[in-house]
Amino acid sequence: MKYLIHAIIIFSLWSCATESHPDHITSSSSDSLQNKLPSPLPEGVQLIPVHTPSGDFQVYTRKVGDHPTRKVLLLHGGPGATHEYLTIFDSFFPGEEIEYYYYDQLGSAHSDQPDDTSLWKIDRFVDEVEQVRTALGLNRDNFFLYGQSWGGILAIEYALKYQANLKGLIISNMMASCPDYTHYVNHTLGPRLPKEVLADIRQLEASEDFDNPKYFDLLLEHYYTAHVLRMPLEEWPEALTNDFDNTNQDIYVLMQGQSEFGIVGDARLKNWDRSDELSQIHVPTLTIGATFDTMDPAHMEWMATQVQAGQYLHCPSGSHLAMWDDAEIYFEGLIRFIQSVDKESK
Repeated sequence: MKYLIHAIIIFSLWSCATESHPDHITSSSSDSLQNKLPSPLPEGVQLIPVHTPSGDFQVYTRKVGDHPTRKVLLLHGGPGATHEYLTIFDSFFPGEEIEYYYYDQLGSAHSDQPDDTSLWKIDRFVDEVEQVRTALGLNRDNFFLYGQSWGGILAIEYALKYQANLKGLIISNMMASCPDYTHYVNHTLGPRLPKEVLADIRQLEASEDFDNPKYFDLLLEHYYTAHVLRMPLEEWPEALTNDFDNTNQDIYVLMQGQSEFGIVGDARLKNWDRSDELSQIHVPTLTIGATFDTMDPAHMEWMATQVQAGQYLHCPSGSHLAMWDDAEIYFEGLIRFIQSVDKESK
C-alpha cells in the first residue's frame, strides 16, 4: 500500500538523469494543468471535467487500444501517486484485444491539484470515478474496473455503490481492512526483520522522527526491496522513479500517514474496513496477491471467497508491485480473467 514518500528524495535525483517519457511531468505542481501537458494533447489523452463541492477541475485520462466489450479503467495507488508505474500494462495488454485507460485521480500529477484538504475523502473520490466512467462511455456491457493498492480501496468502494455499471472488478494488492493490514505488517512482516533493525524502526516511529535519514536507510535496505519491489534499487524501472517523483505527498500523508508499518495516528484511512460488505459484491471479481506483498496474501485469497463470484490470483515471486517482479504470472492471470468474463457474458 505504501508509495515510499521517503524514496522520493533519491528517485528525484535519478529522474534528472533519465530519458524523457511521454507521460513524465517536469514542471512544478503549482503550474496549471494546461501548462503541464503537451500541446496539442497526445493521442488518446482526454481531460475530463470533474464536479466537486469545492468547484470544477480536470483529470487526466489516456486511452490505449480499442475493443467494444473489454474496457479497463486503471486506478493507481497512493493516494496521491500517478498512473506512471502502471505503464507496464503497455508490455502486456496490446495484442490481447483489451482497451484500457490510464487515469490520474484529482490531486495527482497529470491532473489538477487543488489545495483543499476537504477533497481527499473516499466518497468524493468514488464520485469522481463515476464521473470519469460516464465521460468515457463505460457501462456494464464493457466496463472492468482495476484498482491497485489504494486503488483497490477505491475499486471496492465504487463496486459497493455503483456495481450496476460494472462488468468485472479487479482488486490488486489490497486487503479489505486497513486495521487488518496494520496488524499484518506489525505482527508478521515486522518480526521478520533483524531484531536490531526492528527495534531502531520502532524507536524512530515512536518518536515520530520520520524525517530522520536513518529511518529511510533502514527501510530502504531491509523493507522496500523485500516487500515493495523485489529488485535491486538500481534496477527499479524509470516508470516507478517518475511516479515517486510526481507523488503528491500532501494527499498521501493526510490519508495514509507517514509510517511504513500500517496506518496510524489520525490518517483518514486508518479505520477503513469493508470486510463485512464484500458479500454484497456480485459482479465477477478477481483479487490478486503475492507471497512477499506488504499485504497479507491469505487475506486477499479469503476476499475472493467472500464476494459472490470471486477468483484469486497468486503471484509466488511477487511483492506489492507484483506487476513488475512477477509480471508473467500477474498478467497471464489478469488477461485470462478479463477474457473469460467477457466470453461468459456473451
